[in-house]
Amino acid sequence: MQNKKVAFVGLGVMGYPMAGFLSKTGYETKVFNRTKEKADKWAAEYVGQACETPSQAAQDADVVFVCVGNDDDVRSVVYGEAGILSSLKPGAVLVDHTTTSAELAVELAQAAKENGNTFMDAPVSGGQAGAENGVLTIMCGGEQAIFDDISPIMDVYAKQMTLLGENGQGQRCKMVNQICIGGILQGLSEALLLAQKSGLDVEQVVETLKHGAAGSWQMENRAVTMSQDKFDFGFAIDWMRKDLGFCLKEAERVGLELPLTKKVDEQYAELQEDGFGRMDTSVLMKAVAKSQQ
Repeated sequence: MQNKKVAFVGLGVMGYPMAGFLSKTGYETKVFNRTKEKADKWAAEYVGQACETPSQAAQDADVVFVCVGNDDDVRSVVYGEAGILSSLKPGAVLVDHTTTSAELAVELAQAAKENGNTFMDAPVSGGQAGAENGVLTIMCGGEQAIFDDISPIMDVYAKQMTLLGENGQGQRCKMVNQICIGGILQGLSEALLLAQKSGLDVEQVVETLKHGAAGSWQMENRAVTMSQDKFDFGFAIDWMRKDLGFCLKEAERVGLELPLTKKVDEQYAELQEDGFGRMDTSVLMKAVAKSQQ
């Protein structure tokens, strides 16, 4: 597989190490980032070429990976004279690791088809640590043959990959993932407040409970820092609100009410107003505590 040429567009906290794994595994890798200095830094750290435009990065690539911010960011690097599709060779695959709307995934699949290419939506979960350690969970939507073709490449930064169905289903699975995270953090926030008020040692509580039915990634990785009022790291609530917006829109489309998700989203909105937009999603505890005052 290493004879395949790849490109990675978007070198944020997730994309930077993901592209690094591709290079370290031996793939001929080209990268693009909106801030050129970041791409130059990557090229100095890894074996690969920093490009001036997404189009230049995509030229001659067999697979192009995208990991940017939102729907509009994806469109900005895919379309136009400097976009990926302008130079993507026939038969090449476009893979979007960005968390976007399911509608965008369907749109990109059609655009890729009209361009002589194929597309797969492949949002990821696992956070910055998962990207840096190469143990991400990847939720894919697209054709089985394409999934089979690119899985060995994505495997360099993944712990789990699943094809959930047609284009858009990967993004819908990511919506389910984000709803679960929001619900767990709501419960964990309330539980930690009770533990603190009751005089329990939070670290001891976590060490005890993580081995049982209450255990979760959020408990193991966030409970102690939540109790210490530390939130300046991780997945920002600005991005989580974007994701929860997709969840609520999809729920409306299929005729569902998501009261807990809506409540969590409203609490995050209040936290944004209080200046916590760049803090980790575990800062939800502040909103839960505030509601008790």
